[in-house]
Amino acid sequence: MVSPPETLHPMADPASDDCCGRSQIGSRAAALVALAIFSAGCSINLSSLSGSGEKDEAAQGAAAGSISSLSDTIRNNPNDPQAYNARGLLLAQGGKFEEALVDLNKAVSLDANYGHAYANRALIHRHSKRLDQAMADYNRAIALDASYAPAFLGRGMIYKARNQQAEAVEDLSKAISLRPDNAEAYYNRGLLYQADKQHELAITDFTSANGLAPQQADPLYGRAVSYLALDKPKEAAADLDEAVQAAPMNGQIWVARGQAYEKLGDKAKAAASYTRAIDIRPKDEAARSGMARVGG
Repeated sequence: MVSPPETLHPMADPASDDCCGRSQIGSRAAALVALAIFSAGCSINLSSLSGSGEKDEAAQGAAAGSISSLSDTIRNNPNDPQAYNARGLLLAQGGKFEEALVDLNKAVSLDANYGHAYANRALIHRHSKRLDQAMADYNRAIALDASYAPAFLGRGMIYKARNQQAEAVEDLSKAISLRPDNAEAYYNRGLLYQADKQHELAITDFTSANGLAPQQADPLYGRAVSYLALDKPKEAAADLDEAVQAAPMNGQIWVARGQAYEKLGDKAKAAASYTRAIDIRPKDEAARSGMARVGG
């Protein structure tokens, strides 16, 4: 099963007034914060569901200019927590996590009730594997704003990492109820259902994630795994045909495609898939044993 890598990648929430906190700031600062939100997204997700490299490079270029503008705003108004929060988000997007943490610490020190800044700081802690501190910040964010979906998503991901399945499903379900357009929440809840062998529920969630983040390999692969578990190789093969186009260097997906076509009795496509998997991962035992079964 493909699990989301622990790398920061923007899957941007739509910009909105409530997205990253306060709106009562000067017009110049508001414009800069809006630009920061547009460039980096409301918050930065630890997700494998990502955009294109070209889009990411463009966002990074815009973020550099935004950081400079936000730094000017902070120099002119060093007690503006919104500017620190926005700059912290953009620094995190650029991989400068410790610098981002300094800004987010400053944001909550200036406004102890700034719930969205706590949620953003929790993401930095989560990236650095400081899960206890991340959990404390998510709890604080939720206590301050019980309608903030990213906090439930983030806390759910910590529960998932700790193998607290029931709590993780509960938080991810809450995140979905608050923001039904979040592919990451559906995808990760689907993984939890799949691990619990609730494959029909998993397929429903992977389908939702795929609809919200089309042409991404992970939801397609996840759904195919559940189709195979339900002995539906035709449906699995269709998903895996698309998944290998989205992630042609993912050996695990090629192995699954080989298994699907093997079940369908198409030895040629199965052998081609196992061969591709072995090219990518020469020591992959599943691919080698599959190749032996189909006579490759």
